[in-house]
Amino acid sequence: TDGPLLVVAGAGSGKTRVLTHRVAHLIAAHGIRPSEILAITFTNKAAGEMRSRLHGLLGNLAGGLWILTFHAACGRILRREAPQLGYRSNFTIYDSADQVRLVKLVLEELERDPKRFVPRGIHAQISNAKNLLIGPAEYAKRVESFYDQTVAETDELYQRRLHASNAVDVDDQPMLAGVVLGGFP
Repeated sequence: TDGPLLVVAGAGSGKTRVLTHRVAHLIAAHGIRPSEILAITFTNKAAGEMRSRLHGLLGNLAGGLWILTFHAACGRILRREAPQLGYRSNFTIYDSADQVRLVKLVLEELERDPKRFVPRGIHAQISNAKNLLIGPAEYAKRVESFYDQTVAETDELYQRRLHASNAVDVDDQPMLAGVVLGGFP
């Protein structure tokens, strides 16, 4: 019962049962407060199933639990801590269509040819960098070609435009949640 637990197993093997019973045990036998538990799942459906099972096991005590997908947990952390990063808590989360649209606007502002620098491709590079926790400044240090330079310049201006609009994108959520957790214990 000490520390985090990661359960990796195939479909139908009992992962949800293991996790729900561990959570119920931590609360009932060890006095852990529901608000001190974070359960991460891969899908909203799985989170709903865990919530339902825990409500059956714990009743109203289950209400304070954080049972969320990874991105939903990051989003909730960011909403609470948005001012630490210079955002308002009502920030907008851009989906992939919004992201590509903003990249296109940034490329136009940088006067780059959209046939040579396809917005969807540039966005994919920015997204991949974020998934590797590489921000614009770090990406700029890794430039090896004019294309990379364009991605770096686009990424930097893209982030400024997001911030000015009080917006983050889906890929920002884990990165920014890490910044909050690491920088503001």
